Amino acid sequence: MLKKRQDLRNIAIIAHVDHGKTTLVDQLLRQAGTFRANEHIEERAMDSNDLERERGITILAKNTAIHYEDKRINILDTPGHADFGGEVERIMKMVDGVLLVVDAYEGCMPQTRFVLKKALEQNLTPIVVVNKIDRDFARPDEVVDEVVDLFIELGANEDQLEFPVVFASAMNGTASLDSNPANQEENMKSLFDTIIEHIPAPIDNSEEPLQFQVALLDYNDYVGRIGVGRIFRGTMKVGQQVALMKVDGSVKQFRVTKLFGYIGLKRQEIEEAKAGDLVAVSGMEDINVGETVCPVEHEEALPLLRIDEPTLQMTFLVNNSPFAGREGKFITSRKIEERLRSQLETDVSLRVDNTDSPDAWIVSGRGELHLSILIENMRREGYELQVSKPEVIIKDVDGVRSEPVERVQIDVPEEYTGSIMESMGARKGEMLDMVNNGNGQVRLTFMVPARGLIGYTTEFLTLTRGYGILNHTFDCYQPVHAGQVGGRRQGVLVSLDTGKASQYGIMQVEDRGVIFVEPGTEVYAGMIVGEHTRENDLTVNVVKMKQQTNIRSATKDQTSSMKKPRLMTLEESLEYLNDDEFCEVTPESIRLRKKILDKSERERAAKKKKSVEA
Repeated sequence: MLKKRQDLRNIAIIAHVDHGKTTLVDQLLRQAGTFRANEHIEERAMDSNDLERERGITILAKNTAIHYEDKRINILDTPGHADFGGEVERIMKMVDGVLLVVDAYEGCMPQTRFVLKKALEQNLTPIVVVNKIDRDFARPDEVVDEVVDLFIELGANEDQLEFPVVFASAMNGTASLDSNPANQEENMKSLFDTIIEHIPAPIDNSEEPLQFQVALLDYNDYVGRIGVGRIFRGTMKVGQQVALMKVDGSVKQFRVTKLFGYIGLKRQEIEEAKAGDLVAVSGMEDINVGETVCPVEHEEALPLLRIDEPTLQMTFLVNNSPFAGREGKFITSRKIEERLRSQLETDVSLRVDNTDSPDAWIVSGRGELHLSILIENMRREGYELQVSKPEVIIKDVDGVRSEPVERVQIDVPEEYTGSIMESMGARKGEMLDMVNNGNGQVRLTFMVPARGLIGYTTEFLTLTRGYGILNHTFDCYQPVHAGQVGGRRQGVLVSLDTGKASQYGIMQVEDRGVIFVEPGTEVYAGMIVGEHTRENDLTVNVVKMKQQTNIRSATKDQTSSMKKPRLMTLEESLEYLNDDEFCEVTPESIRLRKKILDKSERERAAKKKKSVEA
């Protein structure tokens, strides 16, 4: 009989984005007495990164520990977006069970499928938490049936299908084993008890030779690179001389300088840790994800962690626009490359490849959100750069050129169903399912080539007038679909001159389309200042000033009013791009521009392209 550590449980919290994982962890921390009575606690305390707080999403996996009765529960809060799935996959190796959080109204969503599939593949013990039970139109019993169907569809074994269900409201801090919201207990005791009872305790093989695997990376200015992971076997002590089994097969020796455990949200220095513990280790400069730490006299590596390949790529370039260097602190190719290479140290789902030019790099990631978060972080740090349109990564599967295909789930009011089906058809979408929820909402499921979804979000919000919810996650690779898939149909309005956009100049071209700039915005020749109503590009002069004469009509100027410009966020700008355009990103501005700024050169290039295609 294997000896177990009954004082310890290791669990991960997994869910679709915004189903309440981080709020649930907050409540568990509060109710376990992790915070002092007078300690100020921020909402969603686990989301510590600025971007996470602003967007209300989790980007990086976090580790925390709580004490309940005489047990210690290590909890890993994971991202819910498929773009950060690289984090989810590695965390599954560190835990013995998962809390699958599902919204009592929305039910199973694409990301629920993604994270649950990863957990079942690792043979982890699941507990289902039906959250937001106090929501209007909550349907907890139906949602449990949906979860059972999903488990069966994903090939769960009999033990996994016997999962316990806890009904909770993380916001109110209540939980119960009963699906009736009126029977909610005033605390999370039923959830704590379910975790202790159902999640297996880690095996205690502390007497055997050490095996520790790095699953996450962190960095600290004082101690340098930190490897976070689980001790699968043996004991680790500060000052111990150990061997690091590298990814490339080489072995390096180092001394453990510091060892950290987790208490609540804080990392605490400890002297010793044993099998089953989740710890952070420092002392090795180039420690990497998936590598094994073991005794010098007993070198034995654990299997490497398999991480899904990137599906989307963009070209990052040094900014060469007429306004280059005005707003950024770091603008040279050396600085940009250093920053991209440093990102690789903590983000294993990212890939950076050199190109023929020393001023350009191909950066590959798991999706638009993954790459846009990197760009947003860089601009906040003072970097200035240009990026190209996102492109899907085509790869050979058994000798056939194949592209990534996404599973798309759309929730819309009934009246918009027709226009959604039409727009999906234009993007080579194949409909899998259509369910009428009975309250005026319809749920549609499609399989769509990933390149068909680039730039679709803006069109989707327009089609549904903001009432639709769009979710998608990578499903598989399929042979490349013939012909054009998706893409922008409208042409753009391109500035003819450099200067400040004037109210008069903008009003002269308003009838030609939608304007992207406000009066007083500095523009340059070749910069995109609006969207044309037709399919061709049009060069316009928005810096034109009104001719000053001494003749004025008393009423003419009073009646003219300007339309509101459409100002775009970074994500919207990246989605909007076409093949012949760049997005210029600086700490203060986001500008769209043509790759070729000069009007006559653009026209010559367009003619040449047409003659080649003909």
